[in-house]
Amino acid sequence: MIHTLSISQQGIDDIAINQSGDWLALGAAKLGQLLVWEWQSESYILKQQGHFDAINDLVYSREGNRVVTAADDGKVKVWDIQSGFCIVTFTEHSSGVTACKFAQKSNVLFTASLDGSVRAWDLIRYRNFRTFSAPTRLSFSSLAVDPSGDVVCAGSQNSSNIHIWSVQTGQLLDQLAGHEGPVSSLAFAPFGGTLVSGSWDHTVRIWDVFDRTQSSEALHLQSDITAVSIRPDSQQIAVSTLNGQLTFWSITAATQSAGLDSRRDVSGGRKLGDRRTAANAAGSKHFNCLSYSLDGSCIIAGGNSKYLCLYDVLTGSLLKKYTVSVNLSLEGTQEYLNSRTLTEAGPAGFFMGDAESSVGEDRTMPGSRRGDFSSRRVRPEVRVTAVAFSPTGSAFCAASTEGLLLYSLDHAWRFDPFDLGLDITRASALTSLEERQYLRALVMGFRLNESSLLKRIFEAIPLTEIRRLVKELPTVYLTRLIRLVAQTTDASPHLERNLRWIETLLSTHGPYLKDHMTALSQELRAAQRVIGAIQTDLTRVADENAYVLDYVLAQLASKSEASKAVTANGYHSVLET
Repeated sequence: MIHTLSISQQGIDDIAINQSGDWLALGAAKLGQLLVWEWQSESYILKQQGHFDAINDLVYSREGNRVVTAADDGKVKVWDIQSGFCIVTFTEHSSGVTACKFAQKSNVLFTASLDGSVRAWDLIRYRNFRTFSAPTRLSFSSLAVDPSGDVVCAGSQNSSNIHIWSVQTGQLLDQLAGHEGPVSSLAFAPFGGTLVSGSWDHTVRIWDVFDRTQSSEALHLQSDITAVSIRPDSQQIAVSTLNGQLTFWSITAATQSAGLDSRRDVSGGRKLGDRRTAANAAGSKHFNCLSYSLDGSCIIAGGNSKYLCLYDVLTGSLLKKYTVSVNLSLEGTQEYLNSRTLTEAGPAGFFMGDAESSVGEDRTMPGSRRGDFSSRRVRPEVRVTAVAFSPTGSAFCAASTEGLLLYSLDHAWRFDPFDLGLDITRASALTSLEERQYLRALVMGFRLNESSLLKRIFEAIPLTEIRRLVKELPTVYLTRLIRLVAQTTDASPHLERNLRWIETLLSTHGPYLKDHMTALSQELRAAQRVIGAIQTDLTRVADENAYVLDYVLAQLASKSEASKAVTANGYHSVLET
């Protein structure tokens, strides 16, 4: 035995070894772990772990390049959209995390949990800097943050009051009383201090948080409220109810402007124990989560079914239905049940476990597929727990039983995981540079992420190859190239060369940069700052040169006049002679 490695508390389901035999990849399905181990140096090359329980909520960052997820395992994870990997995991909550929200004007994340706490996280230093709690023990299930980031609100299924805290002091400011049932959903209007709350008492209330009277406008509906969402212009509310109705209300007039019946759209998929067909089943005929698009023209909705529904807000028509899973091992993915598996005691799936449902069970006899009949086995049910549109408006994501799903209008394939091949080294990048394979060398430099190597490759690219390289570069590396050009321009004396890079990037990828302006805001600001510095320097040099040129021209003019006077005097003296 060479080495013993303990990586997980659960069983390891898959192992893979690379061609050289130096790296060992290990996967554990129960905890969603993926590890790459180098046995010679006894170190991890890659460590990733997803949520091993259901995801309850998700939210995009301000730039749209990261997604935060909150799950029943008590963890909050921050995911990078470009690479698809988890950047940081927060584990301070002692129970399931039910909601998460970003402050609009800062890098502060708020989360609510069943442990009775609301926590504020600093995503620059990656720490929990504030914890909010109620006077009595409550399990918070909904959350909303004021657009200014000064006030945070939370609702609970154990109380009908809405708790309001000050982010600066951490103290409880007020409790809004008015609902007669548990608060199921909260949302702040992007403009103003308007708070919208939905409850199981069949009402939606519109609050003015900064009004001392605590008065609220009640909107009465026919069933329990499951989700509310506010349009980005703060003029309309979308409300989903338990009876499958999706209604739209005006905030200023407090009247219903439109409505639609979504029961037929969201229903789909038959569970193993259902005695009715999917069309007649009532358990999945409502939405649990809503999200407006950036321009407010569309709304995406999901619930306890395998479908995501995209609606046009103005006409109320169904634009598209997305199927989140076709995994037949999940409950609710089959439209029709197989009558051959029906027995006198019920469906055979209740008694005969398949490969997915029997993971981790104790099989005492070799070849046995029944397992231990005393153990309780539950098949997971397909459902969508949260949806959110990206701040760029070109993508949205959904949290489902299958995990975190991302949908985008971009046709280019942007997912670029870490390349763990041994052929990508500093020597191979320099070899590609000597062979004049500039694009390959630049991509290797980006993956190795060595500043000295990137500088050497960047300066070696001739001017004639800039346009072709920028045109053929995959968009996944566009962010790093803009950042590299901005950093090099700020420190390099080659003015024309750097401006040629910037001009080529803007002219070649102009439409893409315009569509992803929010995600590329930091890089574009850096390039704009560098261009502004160049303009300032050139203006100063031109002003200085203008004075110098005026002086030189004046000297030339005076010398010319003096020479003309000398010539004239000499000519007159010759005539007199």
